[in-house]
Amino acid sequence: MAAGGGTDTDANEFSRLLAGHRVAAGLTQEELAAAAGVSLRALGDMERGRTRGPQRRTVRALAEALGLGGTQAQALDRAAQSGRPRGARPGSAPVGSQDRPRRSAPREAAHQDAPRADVPATAPAEAGQSALALPRDIADFTAREDALALLDRLAEDEQPAHPRVVLISGQPGLGKTSFALHAAHALAPRFPDGQLSLDLGGMSPQPLSARDALGQVLRALGVADAAVPAGTEERAGLYRALVRERRLVLVLDNAADESQVRPLLPGSGPAVTILTSRNVLPGLESVHRLNLDVLSPAEAAVLLARIAGRERIEAAPDATAELARLCGYLPLALRIAGQRLVARPQQPVAHLVRQLAAEENRLDLLETGDLAVRPAFELSYRRLPAESQLVLRRCALTAGQDFTAEIAAAYAGRSAARTELVLEQLVDAGLVQPATPDRYRLHDLVRLYAGERLAADETAQELAEARTGAGRRILGRAAAYGLRFDPDHATDGTGSGGSATAHLTEAAAWLEYEYPEWLAALHQAQRAGRYQEVVDTAEAMHWFSDRLLSWGIWAEVFQLSVDAARAIGDRQIEAVHVNYLAWTYVTCLHRYQRGVELATEGLELARAVGDREQEGWALTYLASGLRYLQRYREATDAFHRAADAFAEVANRSAMIGRLVTLRGAANCLRESGRAEEAADSRRRALAGALELVERWSSPLIHLLAAMTAHELGLDRAASKRWPAAEKAYRQALVHFEAVGRPDSMTKTLTELGTALIEQGRAEEARELLTEALTDLSAEGPRSAGAGRH
Repeated sequence: MAAGGGTDTDANEFSRLLAGHRVAAGLTQEELAAAAGVSLRALGDMERGRTRGPQRRTVRALAEALGLGGTQAQALDRAAQSGRPRGARPGSAPVGSQDRPRRSAPREAAHQDAPRADVPATAPAEAGQSALALPRDIADFTAREDALALLDRLAEDEQPAHPRVVLISGQPGLGKTSFALHAAHALAPRFPDGQLSLDLGGMSPQPLSARDALGQVLRALGVADAAVPAGTEERAGLYRALVRERRLVLVLDNAADESQVRPLLPGSGPAVTILTSRNVLPGLESVHRLNLDVLSPAEAAVLLARIAGRERIEAAPDATAELARLCGYLPLALRIAGQRLVARPQQPVAHLVRQLAAEENRLDLLETGDLAVRPAFELSYRRLPAESQLVLRRCALTAGQDFTAEIAAAYAGRSAARTELVLEQLVDAGLVQPATPDRYRLHDLVRLYAGERLAADETAQELAEARTGAGRRILGRAAAYGLRFDPDHATDGTGSGGSATAHLTEAAAWLEYEYPEWLAALHQAQRAGRYQEVVDTAEAMHWFSDRLLSWGIWAEVFQLSVDAARAIGDRQIEAVHVNYLAWTYVTCLHRYQRGVELATEGLELARAVGDREQEGWALTYLASGLRYLQRYREATDAFHRAADAFAEVANRSAMIGRLVTLRGAANCLRESGRAEEAADSRRRALAGALELVERWSSPLIHLLAAMTAHELGLDRAASKRWPAAEKAYRQALVHFEAVGRPDSMTKTLTELGTALIEQGRAEEARELLTEALTDLSAEGPRSAGAGRH
């Protein structure tokens, strides 16, 4: 007699009956194994008498697959029951009701060809005593309503066509485990057969193998140690057979990869499996994916209130909002901050805010008890390949809220294509977030961590070389794009038609989106003493700067170039960039007196080096400042002197300058009450602009023509000549369309609407403005209109 009470005769009786029924049914072993949901090896062992007393659910599945009637099925079950070891009961206890098995048991079983019949079965314990029972839910769980609603909808179907598997992924610290457990508790009433939770150890040096995980789950389902198969496939087959008709919830937390998870997924049945992983597990098919994000500011405040106390948090709304921001709205960081407040009941919220404001201390402060942010990131970082680690570190050097693969490649010293591949791997690992289809971002706390690794893992020389190399690549691209707007340099792609507009649109989009990067690179070049790069970049930008008058960065850019020119010691270059700075103060900052002072300084420098073109621009900016100060007589005189200076220079810039002076002088006439004289002067300026359009037809010249026609409309409107004003505004719109509908055309549309209303055409004006507002809003942000030229 074998240990446990079963006899060889009992086993032979069961194997004889099973084989006989299979042959009578005309089934092969492969067909019966597939129909019953058991492994082929396990079925073979049963028919050869190697397995003494298979579990009742297995026998029931075999009987159904064989089509046995009541009497035959009962006889097969009795034969199996008589062969089971004493002390083992058919596994029908609720899921989650078995004592924790020894962790060594699955590893010992790995050396066996089949389950040993002489190993005593583990008797089921009371329900709820399993080591895989759900941990307690947290009382202050906050937000995630949409994700919970999705799970609730999935759980409604009692007979789903396919097994329900939900994958919850996202960066470290988002509360994926808390969410999964909270969801499992919420679903518990619908799943009376039980709820299990298993930590797969995905971030540990040796994650739990699929084989060992299956062993733990099978024991929790009531399978005795002796009945747990040895191999992974056999265990997976048994697991699927057991859960095929059970309404249970299984939480598989902290998955490492697809191969670890697949054997643990049911093949059919009403069970719900909730996976969590920092990785997106892209190879896992037929799963519902939930990618958790950080909390909203309002949700973060609610969580802090639930942890630290509602009255305390509501008494300091501003400090609470800043605390949530400093935590990056990351649930783990917010929980740590809340627990720190709980531990320091006398400390105001603002005190913790002041402490966290110091970036160099933030990750140190976001640690309390066994909760910490830095180790959460560390686990993921250490599992990355060396190249991925480097790219993540170098991403900390980027200056913008988000960045492209091209920008990251500049800092990583790699090709854009290779860097994009690595960034996608970092997205899969949850350490980099997709911002848009072609842009990426780092969470604020991940950026701080990456910066720490940068300082720890790379030498000062390596960092300096990375910054210099990236700066040169970025400034080189910025200068190349900026020069597309320069009338003396923009030759490629600046012909007439859509290609010219697309050529400039591409350049403008890059310069606008990437300005944090090239501006940071400009500062870095200045600090490093690379003054010529600073001057060259600013020089390339000065025509582009007309498109974005509202930007506050131009004073910063041109102050850097003025300082760089002075460091070089070139007074001619200094004159040029002092003039650019004067334009910035007059046109962008509206600090007219300071603009007049800078223009005067630029004029003196230009005269000292004999540069008549720069004299013309200095006088133009001087005149513009005087005009805004309503010193019209002095302004008009300065405009005329500027025109004389430009007349002595033969290049496109000087030709544009002469038109600008004509426009400026006409503005002085209109604003001093001489609208008719202004219109006469403006017509000459417009004729000159249209002549340039015929000669070059570049978007820049179209822009100049558009602004001149717009101003002619203002001249006509000042004289109440509304039909003439309408005609001028419509002419301006034609040229604005050729430029690509810049924001400045909205002023023309508004003035045109006024002209139509004054002519009694209010309905036409309403339709025009409504259509224009819809079109411009749909197109999104665009550059501001021309101001200098």
